[in-house]
Amino acid sequence: MSDMKKPVEKIIAHVDPDLSDLIPGYLQNRHKDIKIITESLKTADFNKIRMLGHSMRGSGGGYGFMPISKVGAAIEEGARLKDLDQIKNSLAELSDFLERVTLVYD
Repeated sequence: MSDMKKPVEKIIAHVDPDLSDLIPGYLQNRHKDIKIITESLKTADFNKIRMLGHSMRGSGGGYGFMPISKVGAAIEEGARLKDLDQIKNSLAELSDFLERVTLVYD
């Protein structure tokens, strides 16, 4: 048996070329959201977590990233329910998406 890791499968996201200047910053801000939400979990600031999830839910689709909208909705709901596992699982899903996404402007 080999210890070699299976290559990470990329996620292809088709985005509007008119948004090409905005997309890198948008994705960088989602990385920041992960850090902020992780810190907010430590202080049980569910209102801040809910607001960030709500923002992602609303913005993801507009930038062509429906998975971010879905994760945002799950984070928002997790914060409303104070469900730490749901929030943590959603953060892991968002982190995985951001790590694997490949942009195609068309």
